[in-house]
Formats: sequence, structure tokens, C-alpha cells
Amino acid sequence: MTQGRARGAAVKAATAVLVLGAVTGCSPEPAADAGAGASSTADATATPAAAGSVKKGDTIGGPGSACPMPVTFDVAADWQPEAVDSGGADDEFGALLRQGTVTLVCEIDAKPAGNIGFIRVWAGGTAGDDIRQALRAFVADAAKSREKEAYTATKAGELDAVEVTYVNTDELIGEPKKERAFAVATPEGVVVVDLGGLDTQEHEQMLPAYELARKSLRTG
Repeated sequence: MTQGRARGAAVKAATAVLVLGAVTGCSPEPAADAGAGASSTADATATPAAAGSVKKGDTIGGPGSACPMPVTFDVAADWQPEAVDSGGADDEFGALLRQGTVTLVCEIDAKPAGNIGFIRVWAGGTAGDDIRQALRAFVADAAKSREKEAYTATKAGELDAVEVTYVNTDELIGEPKKERAFAVATPEGVVVVDLGGLDTQEHEQMLPAYELARKSLRTG
């Protein structure tokens, strides 16, 4: 078991909260909608105006990079990427690293850059899967209790994407915490990229690194 795999499994088992496209093949979607039983609000979706910028570090995703995967994107300077071996379909630890229809393939640690949290990349399904449905399933597994859940059509690089923002209200985390993720379609299936932090303050401080990943994302 790799260090990344062990860390990811421990996070999911202990808190169940931190682990958190080209043509999608789905029908046209509105610019935004609220999740079931939740309302869409400005404070859940807005990126803080003072989020600032971040210096580019490595590019990951391609063969030979720290995390080979169906997409490539730029990582913020000092963030540390590590591939995650999820094991086979019947593997106990592999099951812990699955959320909805996707499986954890890479986690990018913010600690070397001074924050507590990760950007995590999840992949799964097949070409043509509905990315909005995949993202909904991902969120349902990531946060059993949540509020202000909102889905927005956006771009990840030049790819069509769907982004979700919500507030995780699970009792295990101690206090409500903002969460954010986006999904894209690739020839190999759906990829979900999510930002998980210790709390809302850490989440907002790490948003520039998340935005760098989203804006630089591409396939191939």
C-alpha cells in the first residue's frame, strides 16, 4: 500500500468528509441549479474577491508525471502530488477510495505550501457518462449532510464542465465547511477534481490552487 493510499483511506474512514468535460453526452443543462433539498446561494458559489493568485509548479497527468491520469493540469508551487493505488474492485481499501462512480487516483497535498488540505482527482465510468449525474453521486457519498448545494455549467480549460459548491454540515467535521468540485468527461470516462480543506478558512486560502488546476486542465 502506498503512503498516499493509506492516507486517503484513513481520511475517508475517519471523517468521511475531506474526500470530497469534452462532449458529455448529456442533455443541455441550465447555468445553475440547486441540489435536492437545498438552495443555491451566492455565498456558497462565490470565489472570494481577495483569493489572489498562485505560482505555477509542476504539470501532472501525463505519462511519467507524479500522477498519470486521463487529464493533465498545472499544480501550484510547493503542492506535492502523489498517485493513489486504489487496488482491485474487490479490494477493501479500494472500496474506501471510491465515491459515487469514481475512484481516487491522485492527491495533491497543500501542507508543503502552508495549508492543510488536498486537491484530489477521481476517475471512473465510461466515455459518454453524464458528468452532472456523476458529480451528484460523488457529493452524495462525500457529504451525507449538506446545505446550499449548487451546480453550475462552466469550463475546465477548454472542456465543458459542471462545478458544485456546497456547505458540508456533517456532525463529524465539527462545524459547517465549504466544499467545491468539478467534473469533466474524457474518452476514458468521468474525472472529478475536488478541493478538501480542514475548514472553510483553509478552503478559501487554497482556492487559487484549485482554480489553477481547473483553468489549465486538458486531456491528452
